[in-house]
Amino acid sequence: MATSKGRSLDRRRFLKSAAIGAAAGATALVTTIPDTDAQAPAAAAPASAGQRGAGARGGAGAPVADPTPQQLARETGAATPPAIPPRTVVRPGSDLIVDALKSVGIEFVMANPGSSFEGMQESIINHGRNDIEFITALHEESAVAAAHGYAKAEGKPMATLLHGVIGVQHAAMAIYNAYVDRAPIVMIAGLDYDGPVAAHNATDMGAIVRGFTKWDAQPRTLTDAISAIQRAYQVAITPPTAPVLVTLTGEIQKEETAGRTINVPPFRPPQMLAADYLATKRIAKALVDAQNPRVNVGRLRTPAGVRLAIELVELLGAQAGSSATSGPMSFPMSHPMRGNGVAGVPVDFTLGLETGAAGGGGRGRGVAAPAGRGGARGTGGGAATASAPAAGAFASATIQGPGLLATNFNIGGRGGGPNTPNALVIEADAETSLPGIIEEVKSLLAVDKKRLIADRARKNEEAHAAQRAEEWAQSIEQARRGWDGSPVSLGRLHAELWPFIKNEDVCLSGPNGFTGGHSTRLFNMDKPYSYLGSQGAGGMGYGAPATVGAGLAAKKAGNGRIVVNIQTDGDLNYAPGVLWTMAHHRLPVLTVMHNNRAWHQELMYMQFMAGVRNRGTDRMSIGTTLKDPNIDYAKMAQAYGMYAEGPITDPKDLAGAYKRAMDRVKRGEPALVDVVTQPR
Repeated sequence: MATSKGRSLDRRRFLKSAAIGAAAGATALVTTIPDTDAQAPAAAAPASAGQRGAGARGGAGAPVADPTPQQLARETGAATPPAIPPRTVVRPGSDLIVDALKSVGIEFVMANPGSSFEGMQESIINHGRNDIEFITALHEESAVAAAHGYAKAEGKPMATLLHGVIGVQHAAMAIYNAYVDRAPIVMIAGLDYDGPVAAHNATDMGAIVRGFTKWDAQPRTLTDAISAIQRAYQVAITPPTAPVLVTLTGEIQKEETAGRTINVPPFRPPQMLAADYLATKRIAKALVDAQNPRVNVGRLRTPAGVRLAIELVELLGAQAGSSATSGPMSFPMSHPMRGNGVAGVPVDFTLGLETGAAGGGGRGRGVAAPAGRGGARGTGGGAATASAPAAGAFASATIQGPGLLATNFNIGGRGGGPNTPNALVIEADAETSLPGIIEEVKSLLAVDKKRLIADRARKNEEAHAAQRAEEWAQSIEQARRGWDGSPVSLGRLHAELWPFIKNEDVCLSGPNGFTGGHSTRLFNMDKPYSYLGSQGAGGMGYGAPATVGAGLAAKKAGNGRIVVNIQTDGDLNYAPGVLWTMAHHRLPVLTVMHNNRAWHQELMYMQFMAGVRNRGTDRMSIGTTLKDPNIDYAKMAQAYGMYAEGPITDPKDLAGAYKRAMDRVKRGEPALVDVVTQPR
């Protein structure tokens, strides 16, 4: 299609003129890098018509240039790469961006390929080949969800590349999940004004997801881009942790830097805020002076924080609460000090670590808590109500990082919110605060205190052993219900798996909210990554791609760790292409399908709705079931190159299928077992 020369515009001259205009006081095209104290960029003012330009730069009312024949050819798949010229780019800008990613410790970058980041992808694959592995995604949403799972398994971010506009839009739901779940992810969006599709560019790419990212930047120069990558990583891992986005133009990625002095500076990790000296001394003294202290552990940042929490609890012989049945990086469930302490002995001081302002310790393991012991699900929760503290003392302290959303706080309840008497709430990072508290506690432990602590620890251990036996008995009883049923009961699906994984280093990667909660009752939750928890914002299509991230962490660990995902069928159908990613990258993952052939929660609600309207429930399978035809997930996995068995309808066939699948997984390959199950 012919293009008028009068409407054409040299892109480089346009960018230069826009920069000059910005220096003269006009609004810039892109967001500059904020200073190190900034948490989020200011909203950009609307660009003037002169700054918006034409074609790829968009702008309301701006004329859109006709695509060139070359652009049309590439868009329709009819183009071929140009002939290879003599080497003209010796040191591309994208190589330095890769060096910046290496400087912060990024080890994996996952992406579905796109023309807006060709320079970055080539540099990762070649320049970064010894330090960064490129993971192939079949969908941008899956790439971000995998990074979400990796962050929870490792306590650190991986990176994703997102194609301009449409790739960011594809990823948006997964970004929102990660934002609500406080998962740190470094995302890089491509922006190529010379690319084949004008609609894939935006004046302000970050605006698409700015409502649910912590920070974003669209640097103008290569030097600014290097700084942006390092700053993005700092912001992502600083509490409250969350996804961040850097937009890189094709011009920066393909810029020649040979002969120029552009270096990647050493990365400076962020300084995490710890409890101040006086607060540390007060907490340590209260813990040592207490007759029966309790430490409730929520979700800490990294495995190092979990080790510190264990050290503090053991130092004090204190009872501990755990959130390990809700997600990663919490206190181990089988630790002798995890439980509600000795019956009838009140807690006289509670320390909460990243538990919310109420200081609650998360959820337990299936036993109804005795009256006065709190806790959403039992023995991992609150403790016996304390008597009134002495004058000048305080009954609880909570060290809690800042929140992203109001829903991340649990204001009020036993232990006290910020306005409750005798409660101390500190906005700081618990993991960073723990070393100071531990050292102060050690300095206060006289010989008589050590004898008291040893006696308290012995009594707590005996009480907790009895509590865990009761928990286990109730968990087994729940698993036995419908034991011989066909389709297979969820209790038996989990119980038959337990003998094959009980002696393994296992990460449970998928949420258990739709699988009966059996996994967190029957399986060990003793490692920081034992259970990764829910998807955050409840967005579907999360379980399988998050398992990819957990699989990358397991493969990297190199110690025989395996990943187990009890996968719901509706959720897998949003993004089944991740099965190919697991097979292609040879991840040690066992996927067990909870194949009830429905979106069963929605089916139940539709049945209820029809019932209260007195219309009958015989038609409520319309739009809520996955039947006629049934989906064969074993064949689906095999089509993607994965070992798979099923569909299994007889529970007596589970053990053999699990054994054969586990043999594959322990060799470092993924496997899938398709089990046709009871609805819940």
